[in-house]
Amino acid sequence: MDIKLVAKPRVKASGWRIRWSALVLLLLVQVFPVLGADKLIGTVPPEWEATDWINSAPLKLGDLKGKVVLVRWWTAPTCPFCRATAPALNEFYEKYRETGLEVIGFYHHKSDEPLTQDWVKKYSGEYNFKFPVAIDRDWKTLHRWWLDAEKRDFTSVSFLIDRKGVIRYIHPGGEYVKGDKDYARLKAKIEELLKEH
Repeated sequence: MDIKLVAKPRVKASGWRIRWSALVLLLLVQVFPVLGADKLIGTVPPEWEATDWINSAPLKLGDLKGKVVLVRWWTAPTCPFCRATAPALNEFYEKYRETGLEVIGFYHHKSDEPLTQDWVKKYSGEYNFKFPVAIDRDWKTLHRWWLDAEKRDFTSVSFLIDRKGVIRYIHPGGEYVKGDKDYARLKAKIEELLKEH
C-alpha cells in the first residue's frame, strides 16, 4: 500500500483576522497594567522617603491630609512621556491649587550623568514645574508604592490621593496630554475629589 503525503496549503490570514488580533493585543496592553493598579485603590500609601526638595521646604505625605494630592514620578531628559505630561501637571497645579490640590513631582534618576540637585533643578525648570519636586534617591518610594508589588510597564506612574490620604486613582504610566482620554479621566477625578470634604 502506497501512502501519499500531501502538504497542507498555508492558510493566509485575512485582513479582519489581523485587525482583530491587533485590537486584542492593544486592549491587553492597555488593560492589564490598570488591573494591577486596581489592587492599590482604596489603600493608604506609606510615607515617602524624599530628599533634596525643590520649590518647597521638605514635605511629608501625612502633613498633606485635607488636600487632594497628585503624585507623579518623572525623569529626564530621555523620557518622552514625562516631557509630554509636564504641561498637564502644570495646568492642574495652576488651576486647582487654590481649591485644595497639591501636585508633587518625584524625580527618579535614569541618566548616566551623576545625580545632583542642580540636575533636577535644571529639568524642573525646563518643564516649568512650580510645584514641589523631590528626589527619590535609589527609587525607594517608587519601589514601595509601585514597583515592588508586581511587574510594571512604566515608572512614570501617577497617584491621586484624596483628602483623607487614601489612593483613589492611579494612572499606571506613560503620558496624559490635554485632549486625550487619560487626561480627561484624571481631570474629572481631580474635580470629583476636590468636591469631597
